[in-house]
Amino acid sequence: MDLSVKVRNITIGEGMPKICVPIVGGSKERILETALKITARPIDMVEWRVDFFDYVMEQKKMAETLKELRKILGEIPLLFTFRTVDEGGNRPIEMKDYVDMNLHAVKTGYIDLVDVEIFRGEAVSAPIVKSAHRHGVKVVGSNHDFEKTPPKNEIVERLQKMQKAGVDITKIAVMPAERQDVLTLLDATLAMKESFADRPFITMSMGSMGFVSRITGEIFGSAVTFGAVGQVSAPGQIPVEKLEQVLNIIGRYGL
Repeated sequence: MDLSVKVRNITIGEGMPKICVPIVGGSKERILETALKITARPIDMVEWRVDFFDYVMEQKKMAETLKELRKILGEIPLLFTFRTVDEGGNRPIEMKDYVDMNLHAVKTGYIDLVDVEIFRGEAVSAPIVKSAHRHGVKVVGSNHDFEKTPPKNEIVERLQKMQKAGVDITKIAVMPAERQDVLTLLDATLAMKESFADRPFITMSMGSMGFVSRITGEIFGSAVTFGAVGQVSAPGQIPVEKLEQVLNIIGRYGL
């Protein structure tokens, strides 16, 4: 079964995990400045964390920023993400506004992927998934648990529920309280890869304790890892240069 997804010039789910770098600036100037720095680094994808954007509720300014961001990134795939406060985001938002914002973003023609928090409910996620696919945008169905690491079976079940929601890539990030939690996440990742996945998926254990989960995707099955250029968007992100070095070593000698 082919578990890969083609997005511009990369194939997610094939070979080494793809390196995605988030942009978290508050102003258009800061965002574009960061984008210029990022394009010179060893990356595969960029995620615009729009919940950090000061003018996030102004569609015109958001579209203008997306347009200029697209010019800078060229053929580097762009993931559009508004992370809600419930899942570790930077600002609160009404669900109606969350839906409207994502619908607007997929219609601009400037993004390649959109993040959708699947467990906001079908009334929230389904319209975004449908519109994204209609406009040729891939969907990353996501779930972030900043409080705990659920049991292995629950992690696998959440990823399977996201698959049933019709997304292109599934993603779960969990917080470890002890080393065993990291092993639980990796065990669930391997089970997903070997028995349940029918499309690419992303898993990670956050924080410094979960560091190993960000570098072993090629072994256990996670298709994308998130690195940092400057400010991080989640605990435990690694500078991209070091991340690339480690991934190359594991890819060459670890399998």
